[in-house]
Amino acid sequence: MKDKGFFAEFRKFIARGNVMDMAVGVIVGAAFTAIVNSLVNDIIMPVIGLITGGIDFQDLQIVLRPATETADAVAIRYGVFINAIISFLIIAFVVFCFVKAINKMKDAAERKKAEEEAAKAAVPPAPSPEIVLLTEIRDLLKK
Repeated sequence: MKDKGFFAEFRKFIARGNVMDMAVGVIVGAAFTAIVNSLVNDIIMPVIGLITGGIDFQDLQIVLRPATETADAVAIRYGVFINAIISFLIIAFVVFCFVKAINKMKDAAERKKAEEEAAKAAVPPAPSPEIVLLTEIRDLLKK
C-alpha cells in the first residue's frame, strides 16, 4: 500500500519534530498566560485602582438599558476593555524583555565563538615535520 493521500501526509507531518515543539510552545504559552493574568489582576490592577482612588475598572460601564425583571441590562463595559489593554501592554512588555534577553545571550555566544575563531586564525598553524627538518638543514648549511 502506497503512502499517498491526506492521511499519509498527516502522519508524516505528525512524525516531524515541529509538532512536538509547537505543542510544548502552546503548553508553555498557556502557563505563561496564567502567570501574566495573575500579575495583572492580583498585583498591577490593585495598585492602579489605589492610584486612581479605588476605581475598579471591571465595574466601569455605560448602561444603555437598565435591567428589568424580564431582561438583563445592556451596557458598554469599557472597564473590561481597559483591563484587556493593560493586560496586552504588560504581556507585550514581558515578551519584549524575554526576547531581548534571549537575543543578548545569542549575540554574546556568537561574539564568543567569533573571538575564538579569530584567535585560532591569529595563531599560525605549527609547521609540518618536513618543514621543520628542511629549516634545520638550511640553518646547518648556512653555518
